[in-house]
Amino acid sequence: MADELPPLGMPGNPIKLTDPKMMRALAHPARIAIVTHLVLHGPATATECADVAGLSPSACSYHLRALARYGIVEEDLDSAADGRQRPWRARAVSFSIESDSTTPPATKLAGQLLAETFRADAEETRARYLNRQLEYPDEWQHELGDSTDIAHVTPEELHELKDAIDKLFDRYRRLDPGERPEGVLPVRISLDMYPWFGPEEAK
Repeated sequence: MADELPPLGMPGNPIKLTDPKMMRALAHPARIAIVTHLVLHGPATATECADVAGLSPSACSYHLRALARYGIVEEDLDSAADGRQRPWRARAVSFSIESDSTTPPATKLAGQLLAETFRADAEETRARYLNRQLEYPDEWQHELGDSTDIAHVTPEELHELKDAIDKLFDRYRRLDPGERPEGVLPVRISLDMYPWFGPEEAK
């Protein structure tokens, strides 16, 4: 599985999740916290990730190895300060969950569980911001927050829209810290596309 994933920071890094085992591996709040920490702060050891995930270093090592089996993280020994350290880095930061009538029930269930885990984690991020919103500089308050819109599209047009958004994000994802200009800070972006119509209307 890991060999099929693009290199860190390369175009195509966003992963479309179709493997139920991979989705179940990621659908754990502590594992999402670990991946998020590695994405935001770069390579870190299990001990450094443990406090963030609320785990012991040994438990954190277990979760890192589980994530590594599916190519979500990998060891980054080149960043080790000495031979005793075993740093890890994130290989993926952007995920999408897709299904259709041919998707097996087990895969749909795993996708629903992961989507709920992602949503709960995103809601925590939103709540933390709202609790301290007035402490942020005005220029950040002006740009951050929620927005809701509508698109009247065909399935083909919606696919084009999603593809265009993915390509736009490529410009700003900047997984390599060396690509980040001065003054950038990480912003979480969650994009939902749900129907304002019933399934009977789509037939």
